[in-house]
Amino acid sequence: MECMADRYIEVSLVKRQVHCTAKLLDDRAPITCAAVWDALPLANDVYHAKYARNEIYALFPAFAVSEPPLENPTVTPIPGDLCYFAFSGTELGTQAYGYDREHRPGTTVVDLALFYERNNLLLNGDVGWVPGIVWGQVVEGLDAMADACNDLWRAGALGESLSFRRLE
Repeated sequence: MECMADRYIEVSLVKRQVHCTAKLLDDRAPITCAAVWDALPLANDVYHAKYARNEIYALFPAFAVSEPPLENPTVTPIPGDLCYFAFSGTELGTQAYGYDREHRPGTTVVDLALFYERNNLLLNGDVGWVPGIVWGQVVEGLDAMADACNDLWRAGALGESLSFRRLE
């Protein structure tokens, strides 16, 4: 059996010039890891979670040939978890989320998220449980990233981007 070398990415808050390093969990979420890896680099506006607590995320158009199955799922992400969510445009295209001008029916939106602190629960009052795929784990720089995420929560996300890129 072929042994795959560990793969790593850099996750950054671009404007704040803060980054951390994450290891892809190829052994637990191989299909999701392959889809994300093949799509990198990715960057877009960052948002701070409204429901899940200690989460930042960016939204992207679907980039996988087909959406990954729910592998390595969680509804209780821990600090340093990178999660993948896929939503239909109708799930996000309401005023409650603030994306109603950007996401339309018939589209798929991918949410790549970083959880930076404890006590997260993926329970949405509108739809119930929202399991995510844990596809990566931060292995370096989480403390500095958590400080920047807290600043993002307090000072605002306007003008900030969340970036994911390969480390090779």
